[in-house]
Amino acid sequence: MIELIPDLPDNVVGIGASGQVSADDYETVLVPAVESRLERNDKLRLLYRLGPDFKGFTTAAMWDDLKLGAAHWKAWERIAVVTDVEWIGNTARAFGFAMPCPVRIFPLSAIAQATDWLCKPVR
Repeated sequence: MIELIPDLPDNVVGIGASGQVSADDYETVLVPAVESRLERNDKLRLLYRLGPDFKGFTTAAMWDDLKLGAAHWKAWERIAVVTDVEWIGNTARAFGFAMPCPVRIFPLSAIAQATDWLCKPVR
């Protein structure tokens, strides 16, 4: 399941993932949020929090993630992955270099620092 994280600046899309994340989660929550924010902003930042009850992604959800990232490749300005799920952190570190923007991984206890980093102006 994906839920939007409220009270973030308009150029920051915040999502929290728990349980099993499905393609329906991407198609009904994340994609519309990204699309609507891109109507108002040239660049977006992503706060992706994966809690301790996160179980994984369906294959279709992984495909939707790839499609969303590729469709808006140049729109990403910063990405913060916030999790204590070891394999997610390791995967983000391993593939972060391939992203068109800085990607940082934070533990769940540092959600405030992740949010601060995302909201800081880029120089």
